Amino acid sequence: MRSRVRAAGHAVHPILIVFPLGLLTTSVGFDVLYLITERDSFAFTAAHLVAAGVLMGVVTAATGWLDWFLVTPRGTRARRIGLLHGLVNAVVLVLFAVSWTLRLAETDWTPTWPALVAAWLGVLAGGLGGWLGGELVERLGISVDEGAHPDASSSLAPSRS
Repeated sequence: MRSRVRAAGHAVHPILIVFPLGLLTTSVGFDVLYLITERDSFAFTAAHLVAAGVLMGVVTAATGWLDWFLVTPRGTRARRIGLLHGLVNAVVLVLFAVSWTLRLAETDWTPTWPALVAAWLGVLAGGLGGWLGGELVERLGISVDEGAHPDASSSLAPSRS
């Protein structure tokens, strides 16, 4: 079940997930730094990381949806897990978008408690979404090349088909 959205021989979705995951998780770290130090620069940085993470999350979600829709066999456990994975991660993006909107309402980007709670819930939900993604790849073999094995040729090698 090879991914249809590919670049240089690899599925694009797993390449992109590091960006929203890293940006959104790091934003929560900057929120914690803001709470500890009360430095506005940490709040400002966290807000911008949230915005970038949500934007990258939308792009990443689009590639995942295409793989789910085009590749994942209908009527399978993988199809159901893939749908749940996508829905959970959509909730993550909504929670962070709410957090960003609440920050936007403040003149100095300082997060209110509702903005912080939305972000923290987003990180927790992101852990569940990531676990479901791991289940798809590692347990159900979705987006794993059919010829994968420890001595497989490079994905950049010319195809023999």
